[in-house]
Amino acid sequence: MAQCECLEKCIFFHDKMGNMPSMAEIMKKKYCLGDSNNCARHIVFKAKGKGSVPADLFPNQLDRAEKLIHG
Repeated sequence: MAQCECLEKCIFFHDKMGNMPSMAEIMKKKYCLGDSNNCARHIVFKAKGKGSVPADLFPNQLDRAEKLIHG
């Protein structure tokens, strides 16, 4: 599996999911160690840059990612 290039510095997993390690690992396997093109955070990162990714954006919030990209 390919690792997402953002994983090492992803504040969502390193800061926001610290108190939920089991859930974080499940999400990492699905979004960070699989196809990162399905990750809302990665989608916003690719479209708008690192500074446009909200800290509280969950990887599964694709609708919110679309709104962030397209207004």
